[in-house]
Amino acid sequence: MIEVNIAQQDQQWFTEKAGKPSASEFKMIVDCSGKPSTQRNKYLYTLVGERFLGTKVATRPTFAMQRGIELEAEARMFFELLTGLDVRQTGFIYPDERKLYGCSPDGVIQENIGLEIKCPALHTHMEYLHKNKLPSEYKQQVQGSMMVTEFKSWYFMSYYPGLEPLILEVKRDEKYCEVLQTEVEKFCKNIDKIYSEIRGQHESI
Repeated sequence: MIEVNIAQQDQQWFTEKAGKPSASEFKMIVDCSGKPSTQRNKYLYTLVGERFLGTKVATRPTFAMQRGIELEAEARMFFELLTGLDVRQTGFIYPDERKLYGCSPDGVIQENIGLEIKCPALHTHMEYLHKNKLPSEYKQQVQGSMMVTEFKSWYFMSYYPGLEPLILEVKRDEKYCEVLQTEVEKFCKNIDKIYSEIRGQHESI
């Protein structure tokens, strides 16, 4: 595991991630069952383009994304208060020296447990509390982060100010992580292949 200690959301962080699959977007490579995602091709060519640009494509943050960024520090402190666990912030983590793909945890606990924080809209938070389990839309991100780091568990927190949070400890799914790693590695080879082919066809790029 290789940890790059840079501030998340800074330009250096966006440059570091350019052209590389990240756990938050693994859902665009595989679905919850491990089958290829319907968004795979779009994501593939987006990352190829980012490699040429040398930075992440600038996208306008949604209300939910902006809310999450603004409330993350508050949620992290509340997590520490409730659990008694110390959370260390980090930038971007690679599984090995090849630096092909990685993850950006919202925190690392005791060097072998991760933390993912979500600050959803009110109705979504209440649904998460009611179902009391990891939302399926974050399976790839949470399991993918464990695949990258080799951690055995990962905390998931849904936070809404003034309400009870949802805090779950998710265990590593070995079989799913194996499938995910295989598909992500294959995806990275496709990025390299298409990048090389475009460079060969268009020397001015």
